[in-house]
Amino acid sequence: MPATTAQEAPSQEAGRAQPQTTVEPPGGPFIRHSQPGRRAQYLLSGGAFGSLVSTPLVAVPGYVSRLRLSVTASGGTGTVAVYAADAPFNVASLVTLKDAFGTPLIVGPGWEMLYMVPKYSGQFGLFDAADIKNLPSYSAPASSGNFSFSTALPFEFAKAYGLISMANAALLPSFQMQYAPSTTVYTTPPTTIPTLSTQLDADFYWLPEGVAIDPPGLGTTCQFVMNNCYPSIPSNSAMIVNVPRLGGFLAVLMFCLRDSTGARIDAWGTRLRLYVDGVPLYDTTFNELIDDMAITYGAPATGFTRDTGVIAFNRKTSLGQQSHGLFDTGETFLSTNPGTLIQIECSPWGVIANAPANLEAIFAQVVPSGTLIQGLPEL
Repeated sequence: MPATTAQEAPSQEAGRAQPQTTVEPPGGPFIRHSQPGRRAQYLLSGGAFGSLVSTPLVAVPGYVSRLRLSVTASGGTGTVAVYAADAPFNVASLVTLKDAFGTPLIVGPGWEMLYMVPKYSGQFGLFDAADIKNLPSYSAPASSGNFSFSTALPFEFAKAYGLISMANAALLPSFQMQYAPSTTVYTTPPTTIPTLSTQLDADFYWLPEGVAIDPPGLGTTCQFVMNNCYPSIPSNSAMIVNVPRLGGFLAVLMFCLRDSTGARIDAWGTRLRLYVDGVPLYDTTFNELIDDMAITYGAPATGFTRDTGVIAFNRKTSLGQQSHGLFDTGETFLSTNPGTLIQIECSPWGVIANAPANLEAIFAQVVPSGTLIQGLPEL
C-alpha cells in the first residue's frame, strides 16, 4: 500500500484572504472601540525670539488627549552661551490654550506650563523618566546656545477622561505661544542668536467604528491656569498667603516660590500649613513634605528631582502612594467651589535675599460636565 498523507486544510482555504478590520463587537468601554493615534498640526521654521505663534489648529478625526509641542533653537554660533535658571522652557513668556468656546485650559508662563505641569501633573507619562530633561529629545549644550525639547499640553487626566473633540473643523481649540526675548533665555547669549522651530502634533483617540459611543464624561476639562497668590512675602515673616478663588475638583496643587527678581527660591519655612476654609488640611514639616513628594513621584535615584522653589500636593494617589499618571479613580480629588478659600502659611517663612517673594499657584482643576465620574471610568 502506498503511503498517504492527510491534508488538514484544503488548498483553497490556505489562500483565503483574512479580513482587515479593527471593529470590535458592541459593548464595553470607549477605549475598546477606539484606537490611539497621532496627527500632525504644523511645523514652523525660522521663528525669532519675541515672535508670536498663533497658527490655527486643524481638525483630527476623533478626541484629542494632549498636544505634543517641540521647540528647537538652531543656528547659534560663537560665544559660549550661559542659560538662565528656567531655560530653555522660559523661551515661551506666555502659553495660552483655550477650548472651542474660549474656556482657558492652559494659561501661564513657559516654564510653569511647558515643564512644571507635565512633570508634576503626571499627565505626560513621566513615571520612569520623571523629568522632561531625561527624555531623548532634550538637548541644551552651552557651546552654541542651541537647544531642543519636547513637552505636552495635556487634556486627559484619567484614561479617556477629559478629552477634547476636534473632529468638527468649525469647533477647534486655539493655541498661542508668545516667545520671550533672547535676553530672557540667555544671561550670556551666543554671538549668533539661534532661530526657533515650532512643531505641534496631536495625540488623539480615533472615532469608534461600528458603534456609537462617546468618551466618559465628554465635556469635562482639566484646566491649568497660573495664579499669583497674595500678599507678597517679606523675609522671615510669619504670615498667611491667599490663593485666588477657584472651583471644581483639584487633582494636583502645585506651588512655586519666586523672589522679587523672578528667581525660584526655597525660602519655605521649617513648618508649612495648607488651609482649606480655615482648616489646616496639611500641617507638616518641610522635610516631611519633600519626602512625600519623593514617595509620590520617585526618589532621586529613579530620576526625579524636586525643582528649587516647587512643592506639590498630589491628590492622584487614590490607588497607591505613587502617582500613576492616568491610572487613578479620582476618589481623593479635593472638591472645591468658587467660595472655597485655600491658604498657605509658613511659621516663619525663610530668608529672602531679594524680598519680597511671590507665590505662584498652578492647580490641576477638573471641571466636570455634570457629576464627576469616580472609580475607573473606562471599565
